Amino acid sequence: MATEAAPAHRVLVVDDEPNIVDVLSMALKFQGFEVATAATGEEALAQVEAFRPQIMVLDVMLPDITGFDVAERLGAQRSHVPIIFLTARDATEDKLRGLTSGGDDYVTKPFSLEELVARIRVVLRRTGQALDESPVLRFEDLELDEDTREVTRAGVPIELTATEYRLLRYFLRNPRRVLTRAQILDHVWDYDFGGDARVLETYVSYLRRKLEVVGDDGQPRPSLIHTARGVGYALRAPRR
Repeated sequence: MATEAAPAHRVLVVDDEPNIVDVLSMALKFQGFEVATAATGEEALAQVEAFRPQIMVLDVMLPDITGFDVAERLGAQRSHVPIIFLTARDATEDKLRGLTSGGDDYVTKPFSLEELVARIRVVLRRTGQALDESPVLRFEDLELDEDTREVTRAGVPIELTATEYRLLRYFLRNPRRVLTRAQILDHVWDYDFGGDARVLETYVSYLRRKLEVVGDDGQPRPSLIHTARGVGYALRAPRR
């Protein structure tokens, strides 16, 4: 008997830069979210009524009113939509205003798509809208806790850099799926990253070595990250 699929979370993306809206919308849809967009503050307010988003990614600098103004107007209307501010303004006073005007998180540009998607999931869990989604991602004997940022394999703690952590989390969010080099670079690095695949190959090599731990039983754990020649990489069970 088929089970009914869980409804997708609704995310409203508000930004007047079309390239950011496009890449973020594609990334969210790829991860199973339902997405609506707006390019101005007034459009955002209208979409809150029409689309009923469960979370909003809101640019601060909009052509008509600021994202802070949007958040304050929503607060006055008692529209309790969690907000992640997205902006190039990283001054402390801007962050404080964002968080005190109704924001739940604050992400500065340029940003990693994977990091932003992860923050969306964290805010949804924190506000009780995550449909019992666990913060722990598991594959074989590998675990990653998105809340504590702890990673273990076969019970052995693994220390990762911020980039290695984002890379592993992206693999764990897409187990067994072949991810192209372009997809990984777009999601894990900044959305406007200008580097090439050699950076990715270097970090995959670092991550592979760190994941090949010796377990508590004294047995070495084989690689989980496999190369799909000419395409990219996939997180798969070890070859036995």
